[in-house]
Amino acid sequence: MAQLVIDIGNSRTKIAVFEGRTFIVSEKIQKLDADKLQKYLSNSSITHSIISSVNDEIVDLEDQLRDKTHYVRFSASLNTGIINKYKSPSTLGLDRLAGVLGAKSLFPGKNCLVIDAGTCITYDAVDRNGVYEGGSISPGLHMRLKAMHSFTGRLPEIDFSDYKDWQGYDTVSAMLSGVVNGSIGEVKAFIETYSLKYPELQIILCGGDAIFFDTRLKNSIFAHALKTEPDLVLIGLNEVILQQ
Repeated sequence: MAQLVIDIGNSRTKIAVFEGRTFIVSEKIQKLDADKLQKYLSNSSITHSIISSVNDEIVDLEDQLRDKTHYVRFSASLNTGIINKYKSPSTLGLDRLAGVLGAKSLFPGKNCLVIDAGTCITYDAVDRNGVYEGGSISPGLHMRLKAMHSFTGRLPEIDFSDYKDWQGYDTVSAMLSGVVNGSIGEVKAFIETYSLKYPELQIILCGGDAIFFDTRLKNSIFAHALKTEPDLVLIGLNEVILQQ
C-alpha cells in the first residue's frame, strides 16, 4: 500500500508519496493538472490518496483520485486522532491542523509546538494527550515589510534580506532590523510562554522561512528541543489516511 498526499496552497502545490509512514518522494509544483496527476496514479502501488486545498476548484482531480484510489478530502470533520477544542473548527486553517497532526505523529506522547513560518507565522500546540486548544497567527517576514510600505507615506517597498545588526543605520536597514529582530523576539517570546504551560516542549519549525528561524534559534536555550521539518504538513495529511 502506498499513499498519495497532495497539499494545494495559494501559490504552489506539494505532492508526496508514502508507504505507510515511510516518506518515498515529494515535489513542489506551481499547479497540479490532470496529466501530472495521472503520472502518479500510473503507479499501481498507490491505493489511497488525500487532498488538502485552499480552494474548491479540484472536482476533476478528485474524480481521478476516486476512480483509482480510496480518496478522502481533508477537513476538520474527519477522524484525525486528536481532541480538537478550537471553537470554530470549520475556520481553522487546514495547514495548521495538518501541522499539528504531523507533530503528533513524529513525537507521540510529547507536548509539541508547531511554528509555521510562511506568509503568516502561526503557533499551534498539541499536548501529550493529543489535545489541541488553538494558537496564534501573526504577519510573516515579507508581509511585515509590505505593510510598512503600504500603510505609510514614505517608507519604501523593499525585498526581504538578512540583516544581522541589532539596529539600522538608514531607512532600509532600519526596516530590515525591525522585521528581523522583531520577528525573532516574537518567536522566542511565544516559545517561552508555551514552555510555561507545556513542560518538556518539543518545537517543530516548518514553512518557507523555517530555516531563517532555525539558524537564529539553534544557539538559544531552546536549541535542544528544536527540529525543522519542511514536510510536516504532508506528514500530517498522510497520518489522516492511516487513521481512516
